[in-house]
Amino acid sequence: MKVQYGDACLSLQKVYRWTRKFMNGISSVTDIPQPGQAHPVVTPEGIAAVEAIMKENCHVTVNEIAAHLDMSHGSAHHIVHDKK
Repeated sequence: MKVQYGDACLSLQKVYRWTRKFMNGISSVTDIPQPGQAHPVVTPEGIAAVEAIMKENCHVTVNEIAAHLDMSHGSAHHIVHDKK
């Protein structure tokens, strides 16, 4: 399967895990949030907030955006450079 589907192919471990879940009555393949997991910051609201800051000051730095919106540098960088 790995040859046919490449990186999109599920690992055998994940197939076994899902099989166990389905046999135990779980019908969803999405992961439920675990305690201690960070909440996602790259949301439509976060993207809109970054865009608003950038419209107000086109010379603002990623660090300034991150500090102003209380998000990580990586999240701010992702929104600024990857969400176009």
